Amino acid sequence: MVTYLGKLGELTLKGSNLKSFEKLLVQNAKSYLLSVEAKVHLNFGRLYIECDESACPAVEFTLNHLTGITGWAKAEVCGKNIESIQKKVLELAESEKKRGAQTFKIEAKRSDKSFELDSYGIMREAGNLVYEQKILDVDVHSPDVIFTVEVRDKVYVYSDSKKGCRGLPVGCSGKGLLLLSGGLDSPVAGYRMIRRGMTVECVYFHSYPYTSEEAQKKVEKLAEIVSGYGIRLHLNTIPFTQVQMQIKKKSPENYTTLMLRMCMMKVATMLAKRIGADCLITGESLGQVASQTVENMAVTESACGLPLLRPLVGLDKEEIIATAREIGTYETSILPYEDCCVLFSPKHPVLRAPLDEAQEIFKSLEVDSLIEEAFNNRELMRFEATGFVAQNWGTKENTEKLSKDHAVLIPKEK
Repeated sequence: MVTYLGKLGELTLKGSNLKSFEKLLVQNAKSYLLSVEAKVHLNFGRLYIECDESACPAVEFTLNHLTGITGWAKAEVCGKNIESIQKKVLELAESEKKRGAQTFKIEAKRSDKSFELDSYGIMREAGNLVYEQKILDVDVHSPDVIFTVEVRDKVYVYSDSKKGCRGLPVGCSGKGLLLLSGGLDSPVAGYRMIRRGMTVECVYFHSYPYTSEEAQKKVEKLAEIVSGYGIRLHLNTIPFTQVQMQIKKKSPENYTTLMLRMCMMKVATMLAKRIGADCLITGESLGQVASQTVENMAVTESACGLPLLRPLVGLDKEEIIATAREIGTYETSILPYEDCCVLFSPKHPVLRAPLDEAQEIFKSLEVDSLIEEAFNNRELMRFEATGFVAQNWGTKENTEKLSKDHAVLIPKEK
């Protein structure tokens, strides 16, 4: 049996609400692992997952995508005495030396105060065999490897701690509707809100034949990647060609992008209210493009009927790209398939549109019936991280059923 430890961070500050956050974290972890043999429980600031060796890839995928933990490690369990700890650290040190490590350091946490040594004593004694047998040298400032010993109900020893997503468990902060495009920004915006505990659904505006099927597949892939963090995600695809053609016909050229965004906000608000979302989410970053000046963002927001969240508003492109690489959306986002926004962009867009003037132009577009038609013709896809795990690593009897629940096009209601 293999044991993994997940380390809680922000959750531990939740006071009287702590239990409800912990319960949700455990529930989310179990959701990922429905198709594999694994046991999940939480105790004193640690999330424990025990599984067979065959389930390790599924568990590690879960821990890499589970919001609410700051880090995780694959741990070795040993006897609750210093001799057993020394032997286990020695075993790990020999493995690390084969991988090229030359120096080490010991860190210790003692939750069980009845243990014979305090934390400093554990750190002093745990590495004795490693030092005496000259396996690795001691370096407390910049070691090649850190061995951590945690004395709890059992003793857990590990040397390879990974970073977690941090934040809060999905489902504790309401629901948001993300305006998802094929670019770099919006998937990162969705991820950042998921990390704050928000359940996220997506809407994508497609303008066939001006945007290709490849562009739509690109967005679907981004939705799938983001769903790995959000556990489950719905992607609503709305056909927007007729709306865009009407804008091109009726709007002054320099206002076309702004009018398009206002139309999108109007449809997104309709959809958000239909699905019970509390807010809209966009990937806007202040000053990044012409439509994202303060004045133009005010115009865009005027078409919303719900709060509009912009989690990237103060980030620059390099920061956004770094996160895109981290979460796995970068390579998909840079594929050369343009979305509807890019294809209909004017050469000289308005930079600081007066709100009153923009609203008057919007009224003159006469797009209400086209917006209603586009909304009614939307298509829906469901992505399930549970199903993704089942497809790749599932072993239980329910695997086939769960696999079918991932990346499913949901038939339109008649």
